[in-house]
Amino acid sequence: MGQLENLSLTIRPIHDVKEFVEVSELEKIIWQSDDPVPVAHAVTSVDNGGMVIGAFLDDKIIGFQYSFAGFNGINTYLCSYLLGVHPEYRISGIGEQLKLAQCKEALKIGYDLVTWTYDPLETVNANLNIKKLGGVCSTYKENYYGEMEDSLNSGIPSDRFYVDWWIQSDHVKDKVDRVYGKLPKYQEDMAVIRVKERENEYPVPEEVNTNLTVDYEILFVPVPGEFQKIKEEDFALALEWRLQTRKVFTHYFKVGWQVSDFIRSEREENFSPVYYYVLTKKRLGQN
Repeated sequence: MGQLENLSLTIRPIHDVKEFVEVSELEKIIWQSDDPVPVAHAVTSVDNGGMVIGAFLDDKIIGFQYSFAGFNGINTYLCSYLLGVHPEYRISGIGEQLKLAQCKEALKIGYDLVTWTYDPLETVNANLNIKKLGGVCSTYKENYYGEMEDSLNSGIPSDRFYVDWWIQSDHVKDKVDRVYGKLPKYQEDMAVIRVKERENEYPVPEEVNTNLTVDYEILFVPVPGEFQKIKEEDFALALEWRLQTRKVFTHYFKVGWQVSDFIRSEREENFSPVYYYVLTKKRLGQN
C-alpha cells in the first residue's frame, strides 16, 4: 500500500487541460487500457454540468472521479462514470474522499441525485457505496456492458447495480456522518439464499427462496467476500454466484424491495468471508 504519511494530499475539481491529460494517463495505469475517456470529452462535460475531481499527492495525480450530467426524462442528475485510484494507493481511503468531494461539488451545482453502477459481487465497492455513503439500489442491470475483456470482468456477465445516491437525504447524511443507528442483525430465516460454508473453502449458494415477501420487513442476500479469488480458482462457482444473486435481486426489486444496507457475517476466521445486502420495503433516500 502506498504511504500517505508526511505527504500532502489535496482533493479538488480539475479544469485545466494539462491535468485532464494527466487523468487520461492515470486511466491507462489503473485499467491497463489504451482507450481512456477523450480529453476533449472530459473538458466539454465539465463545461456542461459534469465534473472531474482529482486526488493529488505532492502535486502528482493519484486518483480521480469523472461525472457527467444525466437526464432520464423526469429527473436531472449527476452520472458518476469513473472512479480510479493508482494501484499503489487503493486501500488508503482515497476513493471515499473522492466521493465525498463529489457530493460537496454536486450540492454546489444544485444536484440532489448522483447515480452510478457497480458489480454487486465486489464487496469492497458495496461497503463503500451502500454502507459508508448511503447509496440505495432497486435496479439490476443484466450483462450491462456486454462481454468485457479486462482482468476483473472477463468471462463473467457484466451485471451491475444501478445506485441512487440522494445526497440531500437524511439517510445519506447519517451514513456519511457515521450515524448508523441500530444495525440490522442477520437472521437465517430471512435469507433469500441459503449458504453452505465448508471450513477453509469458499461459500456455496444453495437454496434460493423468492417467496419471502409477506411476513418480513427486512431480508438478507448473502454474497461471497472474495469473488475475484473464487473466479480464479473455481470459475463455475463464481458463475453460480452471479446467476443465483441475479435471480433474487431481479425478483425482489420487481416486487418493491430495495437494497438499503450492507453488513458482514459474524463468522470464525477459518471461514471465507460472507457479506449480506439488506433489503427493505421502506424506500430510503429521497426525502
